[in-house]
Amino acid sequence: MTRRVPLHPQRRDHMIAGFAALAIVIHILEAGVPTPIPGIKPGLANVITLLVLLRHDFRAAVWVQLLRVLVGSLLIGSFLTPTFLLSLAGAGASLLALGALTLWNRALPLAQFSPIGLGVAAACAHMSGQFLVAYSWFIPHPGLLTLLPVLLTAALLFGALTGWLAGRIHDRLPAAST
Repeated sequence: MTRRVPLHPQRRDHMIAGFAALAIVIHILEAGVPTPIPGIKPGLANVITLLVLLRHDFRAAVWVQLLRVLVGSLLIGSFLTPTFLLSLAGAGASLLALGALTLWNRALPLAQFSPIGLGVAAACAHMSGQFLVAYSWFIPHPGLLTLLPVLLTAALLFGALTGWLAGRIHDRLPAAST
């Protein structure tokens, strides 16, 4: 006989699932767009993670980010491939940066990071995490270091874009009720 485990999803669970689904759709669409420079993508799905952080809290943003990486990789067929590991490393590093800055914003309310600052920090951490894994596990060659300035410049630009977009969307939405 099987035992049934009653599940009682809360409103917060539905909110996380909805935002994660939106981030996954953006992730899949972005995966299909060719890029002129390998390793550089705008990361528009990260707008959703930033938006969840701004509207709700860090814990919800973690769920959205990790669900996006896991389910997105399953749907595009990259689960447990080097691409998945790079994506997971980048997501983990960006979440560490966002977690630290969330603590900073709570501790120093007069010196808070704006959405653009959060986006830039998360994107640079994301790129650094990916680079560290790529260098450590896949391409341990000093020549790879010559790409780091280009990759971090792209992260700075796209991080500013995602932060700006998240801030604009946040300002136009009604107050969150969770």
